[in-house]
Amino acid sequence: MTTVDRGGDGGGDGAGARWRLVIFDFDGTLADSFPWLAGALSAVAARWGIRPIGPEEIELLRQAGHREILRRLQVPSWKAPLVARDLRRRMTADIHHIRPFADVDALLRGLHGAGIELAIATSNSADNVRAVLGPQALRRVRHLETGASIHGKGARLRRLLRRTGVPAAAAVYIGDELRDIEAARAAGVTAAAVTWGYNRAEALRRAGPDLVFERMEDIRARLFAQRHV
Repeated sequence: MTTVDRGGDGGGDGAGARWRLVIFDFDGTLADSFPWLAGALSAVAARWGIRPIGPEEIELLRQAGHREILRRLQVPSWKAPLVARDLRRRMTADIHHIRPFADVDALLRGLHGAGIELAIATSNSADNVRAVLGPQALRRVRHLETGASIHGKGARLRRLLRRTGVPAAAAVYIGDELRDIEAARAAGVTAAAVTWGYNRAEALRRAGPDLVFERMEDIRARLFAQRHV
């Protein structure tokens, strides 16, 4: 089975929940940006005095949460926002190398056509989101919450709930990292994880998200079907 319902506390109980708001993470969920990140890490490490990252260590980092990654790379907390800002700047310069995952446009079109309100909550910049997804896809996304701090996604999700008036039980946040699961829980929304992004599937499953998606097409099938339960 490619879609797993874990019956968490976020509202996706698999027994009639009707999600009205679907919030997506961007990097690793909609945008295939991990290969770019892996290539950029060496230059960023050299500039900020971070311990060099060998190719063999990248896979280990994909099993870890954000705090564990910072600890392993010996990045002090005060430096983390500066490193993140530098990465966003470098991504902007290289944005023409980054593409959305296959079928993202079809997914957004299908969910929008089903009457589901769509949003994106990401620590990346609005300009980068627009450049990668393009105007056609973004016409279906009503809300953008961008530029979140490293630990600020939960606050961004709560802001989206207030803005839309959608109760937390009727919203789902779909991301590819352990911190996305944490943010969803902090906001009280359903936590959904995709297995094609930054964190590996086994690490995500250990965190016990409410939903796990292994294929892009499973998102629309699961969420659209749920509206008819």
